Amino acid sequence: MLNCRAVQSPLRILREKLTADPSRVVLRPFHLAWQENVSETTRAELLVRDILGLDEDDAELELNGIWKDFAERHWQIGRIFDERFRDIAEDMRLDEGAVSPVKRRLIGAYFCHEYSYAAAALMNPSIVPHPDQTGIGSGQQRFIMSMRAVGEGHISSVAFREGIVGPDGDFTLWPQSGPAMAAVPDDRHHLEPEDATLVHRQPDSAISNSVLFPVTEAQRNGLEDLRLVHFTHDDGSQEYLGTYTAYSGHAIRSELLRTTDFASFSLEPLAGRAARNKGMALFPRKVGGRYLVVGRQDGKNVTLLSSPDLTRWDDEGIALLSPQFPWEFVQMGNCGSPIECDEGWILLTHGVGAMRKYSLGAALLDRDDPSRVLARTACPILSAAESDREGYVPNVVYTCGALMVGSEIFIPYGISDSAIGFATTTVADLLDLMV
Repeated sequence: MLNCRAVQSPLRILREKLTADPSRVVLRPFHLAWQENVSETTRAELLVRDILGLDEDDAELELNGIWKDFAERHWQIGRIFDERFRDIAEDMRLDEGAVSPVKRRLIGAYFCHEYSYAAAALMNPSIVPHPDQTGIGSGQQRFIMSMRAVGEGHISSVAFREGIVGPDGDFTLWPQSGPAMAAVPDDRHHLEPEDATLVHRQPDSAISNSVLFPVTEAQRNGLEDLRLVHFTHDDGSQEYLGTYTAYSGHAIRSELLRTTDFASFSLEPLAGRAARNKGMALFPRKVGGRYLVVGRQDGKNVTLLSSPDLTRWDDEGIALLSPQFPWEFVQMGNCGSPIECDEGWILLTHGVGAMRKYSLGAALLDRDDPSRVLARTACPILSAAESDREGYVPNVVYTCGALMVGSEIFIPYGISDSAIGFATTTVADLLDLMV
């Protein structure tokens, strides 16, 4: 048997890491956790009544205190308070004209709260080319990286970072200038469970400062493990697609994010009996006239599925990869969308071995017939090392997607469900490790 501990990994681990950061907060709508009927008046209505009952000078004094505490922490805080007031006024059928500007903002403030969206963890990144590649140097590529951010109540959201990567994994993350802002639904009244939900970034909020939160009941407890891919349609048009898991707190389902500019997003449920499990990853184009997905239908093996419809998956697929080596005996899965190269499709995988230790591997699929596995790694290309095995879920390394940069592959990866690291390798070195 091959001694994997004696085999040198083709990956070069880079120094930079991203970790949980409780200082990154957003303003979100505050919903009273429970409502108690008191003479048929809800708690929310009682709260509004108390605010409206304040003397105007007292209301202004209270608002000034809120402004002093929070204005520097949140850009456009007045606009957010105003918008939140309009939501409350609509729900309670208030006469907006009868409420002073000070009390409008004060009501909005009472129905907002700060949420530290990445206080618990940053993990499971994916990465795609940035829509804007102007002005970059030779051999460089601007990128957008998505991250699963976990905050209070273990609610998962999608955060983003922009950056530039060049040869040898030389990369720079753009700074997160100013406070983060939550994307908002285009229409908060039409968030039906089976419909596409449209959300947009806040005006003038950079991509790196924007966060996508759950907006429907099916997503209530989180948007998990977005796998982004830059997709090219048959007519040559391009968009960014991302499969993710919506978690309601008691059930999961696969959904699809769609965007062309990372300014507006469509969040669409995937239909069909094959769209029931976690970890679906789309190929970046049709193959043989059909959409292809790599998934895990039985919880153990990597499966290849196909469909004529991007949002409906009824085909149970075929087994593509099964555990063959000890480090993947428990289960296997994909680590993002396949990457096309001259030799075929490179598919990053993860395997789970003894002590529930996760490792990354890779396989090479035939370019014209991806159901044909041409080669695979007999040893992991990355496993948890002593310096990065501790965390919320120890002994885990995991990624939801990598980026081809010239002849190299740039891999951001999650560390123990707590942090994000970065690695790079060449296509040639990766293929040399395969058998």
